Amino acid sequence: MRLNFWYIFRFVLRRELNIRKERQTVNIIYEGAFLTATNDYSYIVHKWHGTCSIGVEIDDHRFERGGFMKTKKLMTPVLLVGLLFSMLITPSSASPNVSPTKDKQEAKQPATKIYIPKEVKEVLIKGLPTREARKDIPFSIFKSTFLPAQNAFYIFTFLKIKNSDLGYAPVPAPQVADAAVPAQPKLRAAFHVFLQFHKMENGTPTQVIKEVYVPAAEEEDAANYDPNKEEWYSFGYPLLPGNYLLAMAVTSKDLKKIGTQYFEFSLPQASAFAQELGTTPILFLKDYKEVDSIEKVTALHRGAMRFSLLQIVPNIDNTLSVGDSLDLFLTILGAQPDAQNKYDIECQYEVKKGDESVIKFALAKYENPYISQPLPMKRPIQITKGTEVSQEEKDLPAGSYTLTLKIADKISGKTCVKAIDFTVK
Repeated sequence: MRLNFWYIFRFVLRRELNIRKERQTVNIIYEGAFLTATNDYSYIVHKWHGTCSIGVEIDDHRFERGGFMKTKKLMTPVLLVGLLFSMLITPSSASPNVSPTKDKQEAKQPATKIYIPKEVKEVLIKGLPTREARKDIPFSIFKSTFLPAQNAFYIFTFLKIKNSDLGYAPVPAPQVADAAVPAQPKLRAAFHVFLQFHKMENGTPTQVIKEVYVPAAEEEDAANYDPNKEEWYSFGYPLLPGNYLLAMAVTSKDLKKIGTQYFEFSLPQASAFAQELGTTPILFLKDYKEVDSIEKVTALHRGAMRFSLLQIVPNIDNTLSVGDSLDLFLTILGAQPDAQNKYDIECQYEVKKGDESVIKFALAKYENPYISQPLPMKRPIQITKGTEVSQEEKDLPAGSYTLTLKIADKISGKTCVKAIDFTVK
């Protein structure tokens, strides 16, 4: 259901001003317009030019920081218990955060927008034909997933980087320190991430459709720092359906070290679900929480992913401990609502070990296609004592298993079967 613009405006304004009482100005983006609002609801509407208020400490204004926001706010049933307000993003041309200028005269002069510096772009293009990675800063892209964003998708990419390759260095101690609470030594790494999205046609990268600069910085207590630990990171970006190649670079602040990787992915067209249902890639969740604001530019997140007002910690290796539940997270694609905009979806969950059925859950029913479903990993055990037969539930023992989902849309008649492997240790 489409909400009235002014309702959205007042809702967001009240929310932002209540959260940040010390700030009197709130920026709201809607339908390609950028509004600067104050607490008396006065506002100025002007074209979106971005803001340098995000990540100023770590930003490098030699490069434009590409935004991704022409936005539409919708009230939509969204996964995860208790959270129904979500923002679905429609991609558009990048909206850069323009570097501040010294005076108004300079601000009027047209500036060349540089998202990826020349020396980095040359390295990315050089490795494109063979997908050969440069390993000045070694990193790997190990998976991706996507979530619906109105008529598009929000693609999330996951990568791993070893701490020692990011150039962590001691953070200077604060000049004014509390003698009663001595400051713990910290280490900090600051680096650049550059993204270049290529359209793929017949297996060949064609035009570059988007370039994005992502400034990044990580901080760690010196006592906890492990140079050999490989951390995982994620970032998200909205794109229309299609086939893509991501050319990615991670560089040192001075650009003397450049690491690259290449990653192909596809975002499905609506026509793919004309005959049968589909799903977004199935995720297992470890944790999630609601955050204060929606991300307006692409950012790198360590150990988590950001979507709308959610910070999600996925189970990236699909591994559980004995006694853990399995928390499922997906969206069903291609289902049809009825005249009251309600869905009638059924899903049969079953855990198998090889061909053997280990757990078969009761049939689950849903009135919307956004699924967050906890599944207790308890298997029924039949116990016989003499002539008495009883049943108990035991934790699923260690081993390798497959979760199958048999999904049916009772309105359209379309179905699909999905499966995902997991391990219990």
